[in-house]
Formats: sequence, C-alpha cells, structure tokens
Amino acid sequence: MRTKDNKIITPDQLIRAYMLGMFPMSESRTNKKFFFVDPEFRAVIPIFNFHISKSLLRIVKKRPFKITLNKAFTNVIKSCATINRTETWINKEIESLFISLYEMKYAHSVECWKDDKLVGGVYGLAIGGVFFAESMFSAMPNGSKIALLNLVARLWRTGFRILDVQFLNDHLLQFGAYEISKNEFQEDLQKAIQLEVDILSFGETDVDFSNCLSSFLQARIEMS
Repeated sequence: MRTKDNKIITPDQLIRAYMLGMFPMSESRTNKKFFFVDPEFRAVIPIFNFHISKSLLRIVKKRPFKITLNKAFTNVIKSCATINRTETWINKEIESLFISLYEMKYAHSVECWKDDKLVGGVYGLAIGGVFFAESMFSAMPNGSKIALLNLVARLWRTGFRILDVQFLNDHLLQFGAYEISKNEFQEDLQKAIQLEVDILSFGETDVDFSNCLSSFLQARIEMS
C-alpha cells in the first residue's frame, strides 16, 4: 500500500505509526494513496465517564439488536466507508491494510444485528491499553451508538485506558468527547500502550455483551 509520497506501507509499519500517534487518511474513497496525520489536538472519549443519554439508555435496555465481536469486520469497515456517506477518508488501500490488521488480531469490530442483518457497527485498532476507534456506521437508527456503547463497556471491562477518536465533532460531543494537546496525548499514549490488556479476554457472544454492559452500567450507578 502506498502513501501520498509513494512509500510502501506494511501492516507492521502502520501499527508503529499508530504507536507514534499518527493515523492514515485518504482524500477520497477512490484515491489510491493516503497520508499520515499527526494533529495538534486529539479527541478522546472517556471510557468510564462515557455520556449515555436517557433516551439511549431506554433503548439499550430493550436490547433491540444482537451484539457480536469480530463476526463481520470486512463488512463493517466497508459499511463505514459507504453507508450514508457521499465521501470518506477510507480508501480501499486503508481498508485492505485494516483487514490485514484484523487477521493479525490487532483490528476489531463490534457489530449490531437485526434479524440477521448487519445494521450498525464500529471498528478500530487495539494496541496495549489504547483503542483507536476509526469509524462507525448505522443502517438503522441508533446502530452506531449502541455499537459504540458496547465497545466502551468492553474496553472498561478489559482494562483499556484510552479511547482515541482522532478529531472532535458535534456527533462525538454527545458521548463526552473532548480534546487534549498532542503532547498530552503522546504522554498518555506511551504509558497506555505498555499495558497488557486484551479486548478478546471477555466473551464475544450477545449474552457476553449484555452481561458486560450491565456490569458497566451498574458500576457507574455505584460510583455516582
């Protein structure tokens, strides 16, 4: 896979770039090259203090979707690039690299299913105690929100420290996202990537996700 300046990037090199605080983007879905971004400010979502609206909580308690982990990674990343979007930074080269990272057990997806149809999801890269959330999609109302909430509960359960979401926007603000400086992010990043945590150390079925989310919500109540 080639960057904008024609350098070939391997999956291992992409992992090292993330460990340095950089991430790839392309100018469009059809552009065959990409570039690395190292912004002055980084957006993160607090894991334990993730903001859950009352309306989302009511919906989640009804368990409208079946939730799984890594059952449809390829479909999730493609959906993030194509569903409800006129343009995207996820070109096919970045998509291919992340599929390789998924096969190496670094990249992961949380999926929402309705009647055996994929209706929402989120994907990203896990290194140490850091999860770099790349993108999410909804084919039904609340699909991406419920996928993200279940990801957050799992990150809490398995001991992750940082949920990176790259850039701040209005959509992410509703979950409590905020910006920190590049230097602060780098300091936190270098500590967190040394942690020995495993997103796969908890079960991957819908029942496992339900139990994890219930524990997460109960812990928040007890701390309030």
